[in-house]
Amino acid sequence: MTDPTQPPKRVFSPAHVEAKVAEQQTSSPQTEDPAYRLAFQDKDFLLREDLRPVRFQLELLKPELLLDEANIASTFVMYGSARIPEPSKADSLIAMAATPEQKRIAERLKAKSHYYDEARKLAQMASRVPRDEDGKRQFVVCSGGGPSIMEAANRGAVDEGAESIGLNIVLPHEQLPNPYVTPSLSFQFHYFALRKMHFLLRARAVAVFPGGFGTFDESFELLTLIQTGKVKPMPIVFFGAEFWNRVVNFEALVEEGVVSPRDLDLIKMVETADEAWDYVCDYYAGTGNGPECIVEGK
Repeated sequence: MTDPTQPPKRVFSPAHVEAKVAEQQTSSPQTEDPAYRLAFQDKDFLLREDLRPVRFQLELLKPELLLDEANIASTFVMYGSARIPEPSKADSLIAMAATPEQKRIAERLKAKSHYYDEARKLAQMASRVPRDEDGKRQFVVCSGGGPSIMEAANRGAVDEGAESIGLNIVLPHEQLPNPYVTPSLSFQFHYFALRKMHFLLRARAVAVFPGGFGTFDESFELLTLIQTGKVKPMPIVFFGAEFWNRVVNFEALVEEGVVSPRDLDLIKMVETADEAWDYVCDYYAGTGNGPECIVEGK
């Protein structure tokens, strides 16, 4: 029963109520014209070129609000290729090769397939970190939501009965979220810039597995942000020294004077999930300002 001495919490009708009323209005030339639609229900209006700033804001806000409501304080972000196969499927990739060149590439991908298992194992470790004293979740696994290494990351969280995040992107070819992403934490983006921002807003550790242009884009932007002081340093582990030193000559960057020797200290090369997890735990134990729960998860 309502207390008559207490004023109501609000006097305006909620937007969702007004929206339902608007959908039930009597048809007339005026109500049928697009101009009469409520602005937030007018898809054509929201997709206008000059509404891009509004769409930016919406794409920034929606994941932010839902992650806040899910009590997610920090994430362990995992970048990596969408093409490296799960070990059990690597041989079938080779069998499908139609040319010697395709077979060589398939064999190279098979050689990297063990990183699928390492990504899955690292995600399991991160997912064991308990909630903090405020009930916030720490080091929640976050991937790009796609296949391969991304799938392994979300799968590792599922192994531990934990939720995980997937940040998918609209592409010309259909790209569905992998089946291991928590549905309520599966987000789709139009703007790459906003997607990359959400990768880093809560990131407190990042694992970079072998990958192509997308992996390079995401990981080197993070390194640039830390190098320039826009983002505070955090533990960043690159899996596969042989791969990374082959495709990027880090030492040559120093020798050419375009980065300083200390910039290479931003990266820790590792081969296994155990190495990566130990490094992240030791990193925060040494700084004294990281989430305390990470040591408990070690």
